[in-house]
Amino acid sequence: MRRTRRLILLLLLLAALALGLLALLDYARRYPQELPWTALDLRQPVGAFTGRKLAGLAGDPARCRALLAEAGAPFTPLPSRRDGAQCGYRDAVRFGAREIGYRPADLGLACPVAAALVVWEREVVQAAAQRHFGRRVAAIDHYGGYNCRRLYGRAEGAWSEHAGANALDVAAFRLDDGTRIAVLDDWRGRGEKGRFLRDVRDGACRLFATTLSPDYNVAHRDHLHLDQAARGEWGWRVCR
Repeated sequence: MRRTRRLILLLLLLAALALGLLALLDYARRYPQELPWTALDLRQPVGAFTGRKLAGLAGDPARCRALLAEAGAPFTPLPSRRDGAQCGYRDAVRFGAREIGYRPADLGLACPVAAALVVWEREVVQAAAQRHFGRRVAAIDHYGGYNCRRLYGRAEGAWSEHAGANALDVAAFRLDDGTRIAVLDDWRGRGEKGRFLRDVRDGACRLFATTLSPDYNVAHRDHLHLDQAARGEWGWRVCR
């Protein structure tokens, strides 16, 4: 009798494990962006591990470019560049014509930053624009990506992520009706413009290793700094 009970309990345990495995497989099929071992797809919504996977693309530029192509993001690979011992890039791309344009248009970025922008624009920026204004974003004004300099323009110390084209400074957003929403002018506002800017900042924190806003320091009073520092692959993110 005791042996029969043990067998029944064992069978029930195995059945529960089988059901749990099936449930996990079904969850992975429906929500792959929420799991660490599934492949990154730029067409999917933002998940718990999307930011880590994006930062990890730094080690696989060919995969990064393939993901951009799969997502329908036109781009042109840029030739490698080297400026001294500390500056330059090997896997930068330039976006082609897309739903959101960049001003100035001649913008080259490390591929992992470009990949994160594709997701950020669709899942965060456009969603926030619809929510706050009922409009779409047509263009993003910026202060550049690649810049051979140290942090905050210092003469000494650590080099900026800009020195590897691994960062973008976003100054303003232009809606399809011509409305301009500028970080310098509207960040502190209590209206829809201010709420929109804080929403796109918060959304960027899930996709970029570093997101810095006017809340961080005076050096960022007029822009959002977005970068894909290598530490982001391990979940060490900065969001201010």
